[in-house]
Amino acid sequence: MPHGDITHIDIPVSDNESAAKFYGELFGWQISAPPGFEDYPMWQAPNKISGGGLAPRSEGFTQPRSYVEVDSIEETLRKATENGATVVMDKSPITDTSWWAILRDPDGNDIGLYEGVTDPGSSSD
Repeated sequence: MPHGDITHIDIPVSDNESAAKFYGELFGWQISAPPGFEDYPMWQAPNKISGGGLAPRSEGFTQPRSYVEVDSIEETLRKATENGATVVMDKSPITDTSWWAILRDPDGNDIGLYEGVTDPGSSSD
């Protein structure tokens, strides 16, 4: 995905099973937990483009959070803080070839960042 595309949306839930049933029946989403992420069911919309996860609700994570694809999390966080944002969570690994971070914009909205290597033979940083 190109830099700036919305790539993922997390929905905070208290009970994975009931949330999966609710969203599956309501919207027809396909929901399953991938290996290694058993406590994080992933949803896929019928258009096969939109998707995200059912993430455990926690203090500070009570509203859905969108994730934006970026070329470099470090560069994006630098630009964001120069423009009044704060870093909620620094770059952290998801897999060997993907990372995420969270920033808070000047209006208090949390935005997730996603950086992934499209070609597993290449590297990030």
